[in-house]
Amino acid sequence: MKIAIVGAGIIGVTTAWELASDGHEVVVFERRGAAAEESSFANAGVVAPGYVTPWAGPGMRGKVLRSLLSTHGAVKLRWPLSSRDLGFMARWQRACKLETYLANRSRMQRLAFYSRNRLHAVTQACELEYERSDGYLVLLRSKRERKLVQAGLELLRAAGSSFREIDADEARKIEPALSTDTALAGAIHLPDDEVANCRQFALLLKWEAEALGAQFHFNCDLAPMSRSAPTALSLAAGSEAHRFDAVVVCAGVDSARLLKPLGLRIPLAPVYGHSVSANIREPLNAPRSAVMDERYKVAISRLGLRVRVAGSAELGGSQTIINPASLQTLYKVLHDWFPGAATLRSGVQQWKGARPMLPDGPPIIGASGVPGVWLNLGHGSSGWALSCGSARVVADLIAGRDAGIDLEGLGIERLLQH
Repeated sequence: MKIAIVGAGIIGVTTAWELASDGHEVVVFERRGAAAEESSFANAGVVAPGYVTPWAGPGMRGKVLRSLLSTHGAVKLRWPLSSRDLGFMARWQRACKLETYLANRSRMQRLAFYSRNRLHAVTQACELEYERSDGYLVLLRSKRERKLVQAGLELLRAAGSSFREIDADEARKIEPALSTDTALAGAIHLPDDEVANCRQFALLLKWEAEALGAQFHFNCDLAPMSRSAPTALSLAAGSEAHRFDAVVVCAGVDSARLLKPLGLRIPLAPVYGHSVSANIREPLNAPRSAVMDERYKVAISRLGLRVRVAGSAELGGSQTIINPASLQTLYKVLHDWFPGAATLRSGVQQWKGARPMLPDGPPIIGASGVPGVWLNLGHGSSGWALSCGSARVVADLIAGRDAGIDLEGLGIERLLQH
């Protein structure tokens, strides 16, 4: 089949490789000038299936309200809020019911564990070498935080995650550079999880896809799809339409605009995250792998010769405007745990990216209901952790094969129920 893929982030690139591996003629269209230039560019890089969860859950509304009032809160609203943002918030609140949360968490973690296995298989098959480290440590600043995470640990046990509750001394043996000046009540150690450079992996896999015959076209801003010819694509500036046997939409937040003329109203919203990447000043003062500050929801990752600090969730505002307060939270958490680890006077990369989020959490993967149009979108803050599995699922579905994983609740039908 001749298959077009819209989007060359981590979701689009992995989808292109899987389809090209299956022998399809693959053409990828990307509006930016290179692969992995948006959400995949400078994310935290953490692959931790047990911690892949919906943001919509019981008690989250209260947590969000408290966060809005906190100087270093993990969630912020920014002006202006669009009608899309307000609609997203309304649907998000409805998805906070316990039964809805548990169902969506199970769906996401099922896909996340499958995806991690697929990530390792692809890495081995292609002999890819990229920045990565094993292990993930969730830091708990107080006894209260240790108590609050217990419910989540029960879910980790149910999901089959490998983890240990450890005290502060053992946490510092795993990460010797952790500052002793910051209170640490304990930690959760997940030895099978990892941190890896998402963008680096995407660029390497793009080359592998090209070696299989896939074509990538950049700086291609596509026009919305046409109901009369849904598998024909043309440029927004005007061009001849190119017809395909199938189209897979992996265009992040922009997917909603492209699909709207087909009668598909996808409630995607950009939830912005931030990161700071800096060169390591002293390796002994830097993390060995990745840690997560449970209180501030900020991850600190070791990526080769750099440290990356990533976190925050902002709804509304603009991707081009970085709020200084969001960066100050990242710098604060870095200083709390690894003071002196990074060179912050020069060469610091500050980044803000839009996570393509659906209100209830899980992505939409599979047939759209429109003949020839397939979806692989809405992965939110878990795109890297879900990418390889999602891509393999789409390739199997297009081929008419059993995907090898329970796909209940991951299709377009879930959105139509609300």
